Amino acid sequence: MSVPCEVAVKCVLPVVRAMVARELVARHGLRQVEAARLIGVSQPAISLYHRNIRGKAIDLENDSEIKLQVANTAELLAKGGTSHRDLILMYCRMCRAIRAKGLLCKLHKAFDPLVDIEKCEICSADDPISCL
Repeated sequence: MSVPCEVAVKCVLPVVRAMVARELVARHGLRQVEAARLIGVSQPAISLYHRNIRGKAIDLENDSEIKLQVANTAELLAKGGTSHRDLILMYCRMCRAIRAKGLLCKLHKAFDPLVDIEKCEICSADDPISCL
C-alpha cells in the first residue's frame, strides 16, 4: 500500500524542484550551484533537472496555478526572503494543489494497483487530509 504523500515525494517533489531550479537559472540568472544551495539539492541534481533526466514524472508545465506558485517560490528564493519553514510550506501548498486537481491519481495507481482512482476522493475531498 502506498499513500499519496509517498508518491508525491518520489514523483512530484522532484518535478517541482526542477521547475523552481529552471526559474532560478533562467529568470533570475543564478548559476546551477547557487540554485542548488537555495533549493537544498546538489549541483549535479540541478544539471539533471536542466537536461530533463530527473524531475519529469508528471507534466505540470501547462498548469498556470502551479507555474505561478513555482515562479513565486523562485522569486522569494532568489531575493533571499524566505525561511526554511516557509519553503517547506510553499512546497506543501503546491503538492496539495496538485493532489486536489487529481494530477497525482494515475501515478498513485501505478504505485498501488489496488487504488481505485475512479472512486478515491482522498486528495480532492472538500476537507482533504493535510500534512500541516
